[in-house]
Amino acid sequence: MDLNADFDTRVVVHSDQIDWIPSPMAGVDRRMLDRIGGEVARATSIVRYAPGSTFSAHTHTGGEEFIVLDGVFQDEHGDYPAGTYVRNPPTTSHTPGSAPGCTIFVKLWQFDMADRTQFRKDMMAELGAPVDSIATALLHQDAQEVVTFHALDSNATLIKDDNGGIEALVISGSVEEAGMTLGTGAWLRLPEGETLRVTAGADGAKLWIKTGHLPHAKPPAV
Repeated sequence: MDLNADFDTRVVVHSDQIDWIPSPMAGVDRRMLDRIGGEVARATSIVRYAPGSTFSAHTHTGGEEFIVLDGVFQDEHGDYPAGTYVRNPPTTSHTPGSAPGCTIFVKLWQFDMADRTQFRKDMMAELGAPVDSIATALLHQDAQEVVTFHALDSNATLIKDDNGGIEALVISGSVEEAGMTLGTGAWLRLPEGETLRVTAGADGAKLWIKTGHLPHAKPPAV
């Protein structure tokens, strides 16, 4: 399956406007944002766990990165409340689920295969002091990508012109970008050479952003 698989093309998905698709596990549904591959895929998705649902135990052959958007994600390693950013690199494993239910934004098969750095972070706790009405947290950086979190006050403008493409998820609030309103759950991917310029709405906005990674995009090695 190929979905938004041309990384030289601008893509905007208003995730709250697309259907939930059942996963192979009962109670776990997905909204697919981009995908290369079948059930094993290089994928970016929003995944919803119904209360009491679980996913089977699995190893992250290509790594897994996720943000808890609401509720509490759980596995044998602990509880992950909303606002938690997690990186589970290649070779790690777990049995995920959620007793109260949760929604996560998740990326699969998008790691450097030599990466073994595993961590979880409270994104709000990582924020630095605001500069020009924008507080920023550096969540992760390596040779192929930079991952950041930004809290924008009302009407604040954020500009990113990093090399290697730009990807952004609106976690809360809204922003204006290229004459379009991107609300909570909107996902944007800009190809190499394009600049991200967003202005927060009246209630401000919180954004997760990844840059530099698109030249490294490839199908899963299966």
